[in-house]
Parts: sequence; C-alpha cells; structure tokens
Amino acid sequence: MEEGQRIILGIDPGTMILGYGVILIDRRKVHFVDMGVVDLRREKDSFAKLNTIFTEVSGIIDRYSPDDVAVEAPFYGKNPQVMLKLGRAQGAAISAAIAHNLPIFEYAPRKVKMAVTGQGGASKEQVALILSRTLRTEFQPKFLDATDALAIAMCHFYQLVNPLADTATSTNWEKFIKAHPDRVK
Repeated sequence: MEEGQRIILGIDPGTMILGYGVILIDRRKVHFVDMGVVDLRREKDSFAKLNTIFTEVSGIIDRYSPDDVAVEAPFYGKNPQVMLKLGRAQGAAISAAIAHNLPIFEYAPRKVKMAVTGQGGASKEQVALILSRTLRTEFQPKFLDATDALAIAMCHFYQLVNPLADTATSTNWEKFIKAHPDRVK
C-alpha cells in the first residue's frame, strides 16, 4: 500500500447476518472497496456461529489487510438476550482482529448514523442512500447489513480526519473543558 493510504474494515456484528464493509482512504479521499454479508441463519448451534464469524472475519482480514477494524457496539434493546448474543458475535469478530494484531475501534449505532447522515435516528435505508451518494456506488437493498458496516468504517474515517468533531459541536462545556484544558484561560 502506498504512503498516505489506509484500509478500514467496518463490521456490523450479528448472529443471523454479519455485515462487513471495506473502504480505502487515499490522501483523505474515500474509495469504496467491497462489502458483503456472512449469512449465519442456517447454522443452529450458537457456538458454531461464533466459530464461523471468527473464521469469516479472519478471511476478510487476510483478503483486504486492513489497517483498522471498526465495529458497531452492541446496543441495549428491550430483550437482554439479544444484547448478549450480539455481544458474543462482536467478541468473535474482535477476536479475529486481535489474532491479526489490528487496532479495533468501537462505535455506538447512534454515533455511526449521526456521522454518516447527520441524524442519530436515521433508518438503514437513509444510511444506505447517503453512502451511495458519498461513495458514488449503487447498493442493493438486500445488503443493508453490509451498508451498515460500511457506515461504521466511514464513521471511523470521519473520526480519524476530525477527532474533535464530538467536542466541537458539543454544548456541554464541562466535557469540552475536560477534553481541552490547555484551551481554557
């Protein structure tokens, strides 16, 4: 890879469908590389699913040699069992990245949607539409888990190029002062 280039792998963990998205950063310009899903619906054994996630994510890492892996954090919903299962899926994906000595970054779903669309409550379809325009690539609606993963990779890219974005727009002065004590007189 040339100097100034970086590959980011985004992962949207799931126990039924795991999405992945790969982008290439070339001198602060983003290029779509690939995206896809790992379909786990036919596998009934939950531990076999975790093994498949580890194996498939390892294969994706071997194929694209990312510099960073960005993963969506599990979110709390109405059913704690769902969060537990998502956490296990995320753990299997993270374990694959750790086995390849890659840095891992975690982003909350609302932060990802906010970074890509400007709205933390955006739908999967809205995320896909914005990404399609941003990356100048057409996406099929059946790949919404993959476009979510692509959004996670894009969120990481935005964080890399503007790490102060969270505090720059924050109205929480205590948080800003704590993050930037050198800027307060």
